[in-house]
Amino acid sequence: MEVIKTVERMQAFSLKNRAQDKSIGFVPTMGALHQGHLELVKQAVGENDTVVCSIFVNPIQFNNLNDLKKYPRTLDKDLQLLSSVGCNTVFAPDVDEMYPEPVTKTYDFGMLDKVMEGRYRSGHFNGVAIVVKKLFDFVLPHSAYFGQKDFQQLAIIRELVKMENLDLNIVACPTIREADGLAMSSRNVRLTEEQRQHAPLIYRALKKASELYKTKPVQEVRDFVADTINQNPQMRLEYFEICHSRSLQFIGKSKPEEPVVACIAVHMGEVRLIDNIFLKL
Repeated sequence: MEVIKTVERMQAFSLKNRAQDKSIGFVPTMGALHQGHLELVKQAVGENDTVVCSIFVNPIQFNNLNDLKKYPRTLDKDLQLLSSVGCNTVFAPDVDEMYPEPVTKTYDFGMLDKVMEGRYRSGHFNGVAIVVKKLFDFVLPHSAYFGQKDFQQLAIIRELVKMENLDLNIVACPTIREADGLAMSSRNVRLTEEQRQHAPLIYRALKKASELYKTKPVQEVRDFVADTINQNPQMRLEYFEICHSRSLQFIGKSKPEEPVVACIAVHMGEVRLIDNIFLKL
């Protein structure tokens, strides 16, 4: 497995593979890899001639500098994991390589980045869009793989591809969960033992919400999840919203015929966890 540190080498690698008519699958990550990331890589390996995984902790998407400082960095372990699942190439640039000049680019995603994560993390999705566009330009993939756990991010990236008119297939992959239902996340390692025991309540609340949605009013579903989370002393609900899966706009009292998505963000001490589930009538 080759580890590439510079943009010049990354582009040369990709152009060579494209010249040989080899399909390139791409999995962008910030490292601290877990089984969820590896499932993305496995799917990419099964569908492409060569697979690139990037490892880059993107500073401009963090609103909280303390969160950036504490984000786990485990490059040696990550490389071993990627090698074990057949990844061909890792792109692991440093910050100066990715941002040789000050960042001034801004994107207008309409209402997509104004709700939920966008409401509580101002500028976050602009930072995500900037780094993802750079990575697409450097890796030149045919397909890029993203987990559905970050559902709003997935919607933003799809819109980015459309706005930039990129010839690129965005592949959405199911959320990978622990045996107790907790969505896998690099942040989970920061939970205390007691917090980790309580964390699966998030998914249990979402599953119950999916049952209630079939027969109960929308507000009753919202109230149930809010009460369930806030009654747990280990948790503080930041938001729980039920929205249209494409526009991410919140649904009203009437329920649309098509599936909608319920998204949640919960604070457990200094750790912030997100999750989502589709709701169907």
